[in-house]
Amino acid sequence: MQKYSNMRHRELPLSKDSSNLFLKVMISIAVFLFAVTLSGVLSINSMLVNWNASILGSLTVQIIPVNGVDKLKAKNETLVQQEKAVAMLEAMPEVQKVTPLNDGQLERLLKPWLGDDVDLSNLPMPRLIDVKLKKGAEVNFLALAEKLAAVAPQASLDNHKLWLNKLINFANGLKMLALSVLVLVIGVTSGAIFYSTQTSLGLHKDIIEILHLLGAKDTYIAQQYAAKTSVLGFIGGVIGVACAVPTIFVIAHLAQQIEGGIINEARLSWGAWVAILSLPLFSMLVAMQTAYYTVKRTLEKMM
Repeated sequence: MQKYSNMRHRELPLSKDSSNLFLKVMISIAVFLFAVTLSGVLSINSMLVNWNASILGSLTVQIIPVNGVDKLKAKNETLVQQEKAVAMLEAMPEVQKVTPLNDGQLERLLKPWLGDDVDLSNLPMPRLIDVKLKKGAEVNFLALAEKLAAVAPQASLDNHKLWLNKLINFANGLKMLALSVLVLVIGVTSGAIFYSTQTSLGLHKDIIEILHLLGAKDTYIAQQYAAKTSVLGFIGGVIGVACAVPTIFVIAHLAQQIEGGIINEARLSWGAWVAILSLPLFSMLVAMQTAYYTVKRTLEKMM
């Protein structure tokens, strides 16, 4: 029995198939694209979570500078309105923390827009108040705006929802596009394995017929193809991930150079890295299952 088994191993020269190199290269490219795209999807998810946590749970109050010939008096009146707005906001049970921005923080916010050569001390500076809401707090923004207007006529309220919803819709669109790319990559790779395996079956048709006469089952032949293709899938997956990881770091470095801090909210967690580094196992399973069912289906039609 052992002699018969060894003979069957020798009679299926799958390691010499000319399609092996093609499959290895194809799987490497597919896993590379899959890893880079998956990192994008996971980064967008983390970005949306960070936006929801940091922006939806906060609002900004702006005190428009009071106009007047006496600049010092106008500035003091603006500061008085800011103090009244802060006191009112701190008294609200829905508010966790109220932080009025000082002159230095305001200058750092305005300099990217006005330039370093502009003397901001001579300009009427609006006052900004950062308000952090308690988790799960429900705020009637219309009523809050009316209360603010009563204590500080120069105050305006921004809850960030309008522009944030646009950003979230844009991010969700990118995520759906990336997921479509992932599905396309899996489909193309599976198709390549399918047709490559069918070609190999055609080349080894005579050997397979002899093995059937000797009592070999379709399951055994399918297992041999699955085992060989799984090795190719794993090797190709390792090569693809090895190329993808430096690419992900380069993209992350370029994204960090974008000013504004929005893209910086996109980060890959440890769980995301585990998923990316596990892609060789995933490619091995996809290759193995595709080859196995391709052989089973093809042999059922051939024999």
